[in-house]
Amino acid sequence: MKDVYYLYIYLGVIILMSLISFFLYSWDKRKAISGKWRTKEKTLLLSSFLFGAIGGIAGMYLKRHKTDKWYFKVVNFGSLLLQILGGALILYFFVIKQA
Repeated sequence: MKDVYYLYIYLGVIILMSLISFFLYSWDKRKAISGKWRTKEKTLLLSSFLFGAIGGIAGMYLKRHKTDKWYFKVVNFGSLLLQILGGALILYFFVIKQA
């Protein structure tokens, strides 16, 4: 039963990084509108890739930011698939298989 904590930790990391990603996309959109210094695209993409794909996708479509760039869609949706796969593997190996 203790192995279910791995899943909780994974979900916690996903939630935290998604919030950070969403904040970065929102902050960059605000800076783009006001014409000020911008967040590097590498930073936005890395935050999405490092467990923040849900926040990156939400930031893209809710803030209408970077939606015209194909590589943002590829990285965000590709990362989302990898993160879902990671969660499924944790669920299988640490929760279902142990039961």
